[in-house]
Amino acid sequence: MRIAILDDYQNAARDFADFDALAAELNADLTVFNEHLGHEDDVVCAALEPFDVIVAMRERTPFTRARFEKLPNLKMLVSTGRRNGSIDLAAAGLHNVVVSHTGYSPTDAVEHTWALILAAARRLDVELFSAQSPRGEAEPWQSTFGMGLAGKTLGVYGLGNLGSRVAKVGLAFGMRVIAYSQNLTKARATEVGVELVSEAELFATSDVLTIHLKLSDRSTGVVGAKQLSWMKPEAILVNTSRSRIVETPALITAMENRLLRLAAVDVFDVEPLPVLDQLSRTRGLIATPHIGYVTAEQFEMFYQDSAENIRAWAKGSPIRVMGL
Repeated sequence: MRIAILDDYQNAARDFADFDALAAELNADLTVFNEHLGHEDDVVCAALEPFDVIVAMRERTPFTRARFEKLPNLKMLVSTGRRNGSIDLAAAGLHNVVVSHTGYSPTDAVEHTWALILAAARRLDVELFSAQSPRGEAEPWQSTFGMGLAGKTLGVYGLGNLGSRVAKVGLAFGMRVIAYSQNLTKARATEVGVELVSEAELFATSDVLTIHLKLSDRSTGVVGAKQLSWMKPEAILVNTSRSRIVETPALITAMENRLLRLAAVDVFDVEPLPVLDQLSRTRGLIATPHIGYVTAEQFEMFYQDSAENIRAWAKGSPIRVMGL
């Protein structure tokens, strides 16, 4: 048996779970890929073709129908997290590949959303400096005015598990919290303690607008030039959900034309983000490298569950199997 662990950027898998003991138990060879394999099907499939079992970190490496067809040895695929929109489960079934998931805690993404909101509101992108990097004499001691959140309006686009948690923190800050999504009901908004508004009102009245939609055909590109044009020029847009929900060219244009104050994002169309990507050079962008779920607690759950999934599958009793 050959086992591959993908996209372990920080070489942490072995720190969080004893994969070497697992490999010895199963008489398997273990390979850990620290570098992203890229986006070309031929390159990815050539690297992965020998493996029977693959552990994928979230959506970092998609598994499409075309890729399953080029991986004849693949028998089990573990995806960290509870769902993975970049895995074609129907194709996996056609090729008799068992796909399993791991546990997932939503609190990390909620906390990171608020880290970005606070960083943008207080302009930490400009004001933050490290004690290890002394300020140059030419640097001003203070150069911006922050935005207080109490009394401001927080708009939440999507009031599911994550969105509702983010909304409750906004209420604790003393913010007016409004919400919208296509299927959101007044009863659900009332249950969370927020106001249900229209799409136009969400964008037009929010001082901070944070996106918490699941990526689907319906949500892809749902935030485009029209929606961004409704926003206040002093508003902040936050996206810790999925990049393709917001049309990136429209966001870049809005930022360059100062249609909104700042955008704080943790997700990108291409990851890792290319060095010279236009978005990374856009005025008013605060960005983190998709670390909303990257905590020691989360990764311990991911990798220990992954090892447990592989062990159970090898014994003929797979667990946490993902279905269509």
